[in-house]
Amino acid sequence: MMSKPDFLGGSGQDHFRPELQVESPEGELHLRFFIPSHQEFALLATGIREVIELSPDKITPIPNVSPLLLGTLNLRGRVIWVADLGQFLGGTTALNTDRAEIPVIAIEEQDTIVGLAVDEIGGMHWLDVQHLMAPTNVPDTMAPFLRGEWLLDAHKKQCLRLLDQTAILRSARWAG
Repeated sequence: MMSKPDFLGGSGQDHFRPELQVESPEGELHLRFFIPSHQEFALLATGIREVIELSPDKITPIPNVSPLLLGTLNLRGRVIWVADLGQFLGGTTALNTDRAEIPVIAIEEQDTIVGLAVDEIGGMHWLDVQHLMAPTNVPDTMAPFLRGEWLLDAHKKQCLRLLDQTAILRSARWAG
């Protein structure tokens, strides 16, 4: 009998409630990650082109652009914008770029690619979307970019919020 690779089911020390994880790869595969405010988010894996960790000096700052944008990055011969996802979602804490590597999630729709710089990658997990709930207690700046949330711990009011990558890519906020 073959066992599943570790990346399919998460670590054995996952803090998810068991009913949220799908034991066989029948649910939807998601990437979990954190922004500087320590909030946890997820993106559907099918909209992610790739996830890279790179030195901050690989991101070229561009003057006179939106403060949400850290700069540009050469992604396999294609120049893409890299944004601080936490600030894009309305957070006040800027991403710490004074470190060895910055995790960047390159999301793609049709011919548009944007790199989302995050604080930490949590890993790939199969999640049961049947347990997805409408987001609660969400700031107005974040609400248009959420598809829902999973409750992780009711006592600590921790949740995992599912982002809508299409809404992020099509946002008018990039021009601001």
